[in-house]
Amino acid sequence: MKLKLQSLLILSLLFFSCKEQEHSEKKTSFENKGHELVYEMVQKVGNYSKLAEKKDVVYTYKYQTPDGKTDLSTEKYIFDGELSYGAYEQHERTLPQYEGLIEQGYDGKAYWLRHKGNYIQDATSLQRVTFNRPTNFYWFTMFQKLLDPGLTYEYLGEKNIEDKNYEVVKISFDSYNEKPTDIYQIYINKDTKLVDQFLFTVAEVGVVDQPLLMKLEYEEIEGLLIPTQRIYKGSNWEAEVTNAPWIKVNWSNIQFNNGLSRSIFEK
Repeated sequence: MKLKLQSLLILSLLFFSCKEQEHSEKKTSFENKGHELVYEMVQKVGNYSKLAEKKDVVYTYKYQTPDGKTDLSTEKYIFDGELSYGAYEQHERTLPQYEGLIEQGYDGKAYWLRHKGNYIQDATSLQRVTFNRPTNFYWFTMFQKLLDPGLTYEYLGEKNIEDKNYEVVKISFDSYNEKPTDIYQIYINKDTKLVDQFLFTVAEVGVVDQPLLMKLEYEEIEGLLIPTQRIYKGSNWEAEVTNAPWIKVNWSNIQFNNGLSRSIFEK
């Protein structure tokens, strides 16, 4: 049950934190050192303009919990408008009550779910789609979106972890309704200028005291550094993880510029 909760928290984090924002990349001045470090990191992986030049992406998404339950989907996104589609050939975590292929989509205005050619109107199932679509898209564009408006940066200093030296930056999101907002605490490797790991909270569901920690491994694809290998689990604010097993996320077969039609994303 705890693993299911953590998985849901991951989904809700991304749905509520960063949705449909403008992207700010050309900086001549910075709020502070933390902001500058984030900017330099984003230039290293490839900023949003460089990503958007690819027009669209298709890739294989695999998410596996320690009990072996797995989601396996073909993800398709158009970056202009943040259109998102997922075809799940395996969905032991996501909507397991449906047998066989399920398709989820977001066309820029509405979310939809299709099973065996029929559109599903069940409110609970559709609510899961409203988590999956923006969440999966956001994970793919997360670092580029760390330069979006409405973010606050705080430099926390240096830290050595497993004989690697890191610059630590805390990133929080502006609150427009007096509700608490999410926090990222990213660890930028001083040698590579990449984020090896980061902590985060999920304020919308009241998880603010104990963060989750995600570790990353990168792959260079068409001039972009993509964090294709991810693992995460519970942690504290010193980045000391719990004894729980890791949840694994893997992206593979990444292809850009596929000429995707917007009709794919329409109901």
